[in-house]
Amino acid sequence: MKAAVFYEYNAPLKIEEIDLDKPKRGEVLVKVAASGVCHSDLSVMNGTLPFPSPPAVLGHEGAGIVEEVGSDVTAVKPGDHVILSWRPSCGKCGYCVTGRPQLCQTIGMALLQGYLPDGSSRLHKGGTEIKHFTGVSSFAEYAVVPEAGIVKIRRDVPLEAAALVGCGVMTGVGAVINTAKVEPGSSVAVIGCGGVGLNAVQGAVLAGADKIIAIDLNPRKLELAKQFGATHFVNPKEGDPVTQVLGLTDGLGVDYAFEVIGRADTAVQAYNSIRPGGTAVVVGVAKPDDMMMIPALSLLQEKTLKGSIYGSARPSVDMPRLLELYMNKKLKLDELVSRRIKLEEINAAFEWMEKGEVARSVIMY
Repeated sequence: MKAAVFYEYNAPLKIEEIDLDKPKRGEVLVKVAASGVCHSDLSVMNGTLPFPSPPAVLGHEGAGIVEEVGSDVTAVKPGDHVILSWRPSCGKCGYCVTGRPQLCQTIGMALLQGYLPDGSSRLHKGGTEIKHFTGVSSFAEYAVVPEAGIVKIRRDVPLEAAALVGCGVMTGVGAVINTAKVEPGSSVAVIGCGGVGLNAVQGAVLAGADKIIAIDLNPRKLELAKQFGATHFVNPKEGDPVTQVLGLTDGLGVDYAFEVIGRADTAVQAYNSIRPGGTAVVVGVAKPDDMMMIPALSLLQEKTLKGSIYGSARPSVDMPRLLELYMNKKLKLDELVSRRIKLEEINAAFEWMEKGEVARSVIMY
């Protein structure tokens, strides 16, 4: 099959033919229909996000059609349409049985090493092993994934839209709805209006927030945020963003702030933008050694600082719900797609991303 292979840090992906083994017990072979190009993939390529040594096939935001199932698979059958979830869970550990599958550590350890749950890879070229990425590897025409890493969806949903729910939409909307539990009438600030940030904005709309402040250096992204429901706009080039947020909220700050960039300084800005009793949620992926500092005394104002991974998702429940909202025209997915591309254009897609020219590029297979 054709795949985009990550061989070297800070170098383009290489498009080439590689081999894919059949699915083993508890695994599913999916013909990938569409894959979003996410900033987390770029973070692996430039070394920001820790990952075992390459080669590997990246990509973690995808959807497709089941081609074949391994033994003991009961959740799907060939022909089913599915979203690929990059945070599969075991269903048995303490996190899973208490409704927090996004924190499952049982399966996650193998995935962090670039393997499927059994500790091995299905990808190779000749005698060279190629690693998986988060158990998905959607920068390829086919993917072998764990049964726990797929979510069956209705057949009439466009797979291009479904792919976006696999990461960016779930992460952004989920951070607002699941992690922060934003209440109707609240005020919200979103720092960073890329693909995930735009979904935090529309998550705030779904939650019934009254004031939604979009914060970004790029005027184009602020304009996109307006299309997704932001009501007020802050460009840090025009002054300190925290001061601007306070000016829009009677000097108190917002009820909820979301950092969707992945930097310590912007995480501190999110915290400083909330009012006493408010909640700041860090969604962006920072470097492992990036440290942040807040005044300990400020916690006596009952401020909350917390993180969110995958939008605190319960994939099998939340993803179909998001698609129902989309089909009922209450969630914008088509509007997220800036460019539809071929796999061969993937390196250009990363350049567009770094220049802030796109919300999402989507590979169409």
